[in-house]
Parts: sequence; structure tokens; C-alpha cells
Amino acid sequence: MTLSLALCLDAPMQSWGIRSRFTTRETTTEPTKSGVVGLLGAALGISRDDQAALSELAALRMGVRVDREGILERDYHTAQNVPTTAGSGHRTVVSQRYYLADAVFLVVLQNEDTELLTRAAEAIQRPHWPLCFGRKSFLPARPLITSGRADHLRTGAGLQEKPLETVLAEHQWLETCPLAHQRELKAIEKGKTGTLRSMVECHPSTPGAEPRRDQPLSFARGDRRFTSRAVLSGHVPLTPSLISAGEPRVPEQAHH
Repeated sequence: MTLSLALCLDAPMQSWGIRSRFTTRETTTEPTKSGVVGLLGAALGISRDDQAALSELAALRMGVRVDREGILERDYHTAQNVPTTAGSGHRTVVSQRYYLADAVFLVVLQNEDTELLTRAAEAIQRPHWPLCFGRKSFLPARPLITSGRADHLRTGAGLQEKPLETVLAEHQWLETCPLAHQRELKAIEKGKTGTLRSMVECHPSTPGAEPRRDQPLSFARGDRRFTSRAVLSGHVPLTPSLISAGEPRVPEQAHH
């Protein structure tokens, strides 16, 4: 049986870095494999030194659908009294850190090991350590997986007995703004179907495959190592069924 796990990654700010150069911390425009593995590791309570357990998570196949493109932003961090490399004094260091604002992603993980995905789904709802999206201060804006309550915000559907590609193509759109829904439905009525950008892990020999150096090998302190994996970029049609699958919840007006 092919089992997939669908997660919603929504936050005011997210950061998914592949490389950092001196005082510059970059971010990609969608979640990285290393970042999602770290997220699952935190939920399951796996130590960064537990190589065997992290390797199991790293073996999961991952696909991402960009349900709302984020805005690339930059902030500055200033650290004072940083020792110089010569050790003869102190200095002030200014670093530039990039992040995505207002992005929403559907992340789907697939594996034949149903027990592993089941444990991961349960842990996501009751995490051992707090969950964050790239930095400790970047917290989720809504649950990653639905609790099944009828009044719940639309979010990740959780465990699905479907292949990864099918979930990406059929999962409800995670955008919660009613105006965005109305705009896209009106565009479809005029014959203009929108698309959602996707990135799916694939075999290196797949035509059009691109390397992405975010496959984690070790998270141990002082021994963080990564290798490359192959991903295939594509697009998912934003159909009426994706848009209208469950109405977005409209916040109640405060009563005075």
C-alpha cells in the first residue's frame, strides 16, 4: 500500500536555507528536504545525534506544492562584542538574514513504511519539541494536519492512501482568503486556469531533473553534512474542485 502524509506549512515568516556564506543567511523559495526532516525529527523527539532514526526520515520521498508564493524579505542582526579571529579584541558583526513572508506550502511525504508515516502524523499533532519553520521564532500559523473537526481551518489532510503525485494534484488549495478563491473562480469562468508551482523528488535520470543539495546526511553538532537529490519542477492546475474543496473559514467579527 502506498501511503502519503500531507502537511500544511503556513507561517508569517519561514526560512529554508541550503547554504550560508559568512554573514549572509539565504533561503530557498520552498521548503527544503533537510528542513522538513528536521521538523519531523523535532515532532518525534529524535536527537540530532541519532543517525539511524534521522536516516529513516531522510529516506522519505518529498513533494512540495506552492499554494501561496512568499515574499522574499531581508532583516539585519547585530551582534556586539564578538571576539576577533586573532583574539586580540572585539567587534560588532552585522548579518543579513533572508526569509519568506506570508508563504503557504503543501508538503507531501511518501514511503512504503506505513508505520513510520503513521508515527510521524501522530507526532506532528502532539510534538515532542516545538515545531518551527527554519528558525525557532518562525512558528506555524495553523495546525499542520487537520484534527477532523468540522469548524477547523483547511489544512493538511494528513495520511492518505494515495501516491504523492495524486495528493499534490487533488489536495484542497490551502489558501484561506475568500477573495482569492473568488478571483480564481472568476478567472476560470473566463477560461483562464491558474497553476500552482510544484517540486517533486525524482530519480536522477528523469528528464528535466535538477540537483538540490538539501538531502541530509548528518545533523550532529560540528558535523552537519548534506548531499544532492534530484527534483522535478512542474505545475498543478488550480481547478474548481481544489478551490472549492471545503469553504475557507471567515473569522468571526468581535462583538462590542
